[in-house]
Amino acid sequence: MKTFVASKNAGKLRELREIFAGSVLDLQTYDGYADVAEDATSYIGNAMLKARTLDRQIRKAGIEAAVLADDSGIEVDALDGRPGVYSARYAGAESSWTQRRAALLEELLGVGEEQRTARFVCVMALIAPSGKPHVALGTVEGRIASREIGANGFGYDSVFYFPPLNRTFAELTAEEKNAVSHRRAAASLLLASLRADG
Repeated sequence: MKTFVASKNAGKLRELREIFAGSVLDLQTYDGYADVAEDATSYIGNAMLKARTLDRQIRKAGIEAAVLADDSGIEVDALDGRPGVYSARYAGAESSWTQRRAALLEELLGVGEEQRTARFVCVMALIAPSGKPHVALGTVEGRIASREIGANGFGYDSVFYFPPLNRTFAELTAEEKNAVSHRRAAASLLLASLRADG
């Protein structure tokens, strides 16, 4: 199924292509897609906002295909679940990922290792060519490291410590991360939903 992805994030696009490789979805980018203001108050709201925007764009261009969007964030228990849906705007809308990670680590200074529990959350929204939406939510549990470790990945990967592999996400290979990540969990549920729909 030809599927256009509502994202301009190169790291995310690469991960999604690897995660969905061999599935029924043939992921492609749409040159005309422009990022929308992610001003919903939930992951589902933002994912659907992006999916509906791209769905309207391709239909207006006379293209019949599916669209896929996701919204993700990191939730830190010691911060009452922040930054959550505002993860990409943490430390200010114009801040860099380096600044966002630094702000998160600074806010957690003095918080003990056992209290640094956190999770990555991902919601994927797919609108089929028929117009029917499919939504799936995936999570992965871990902790916030005391400093950045690792050079792989993107976003908050270098501060997200994953206990089962005793490494941060930024220390994992793409294959290792994509086997256990929040995006993998959401993708698996999304594909199951599509299979159930026939």
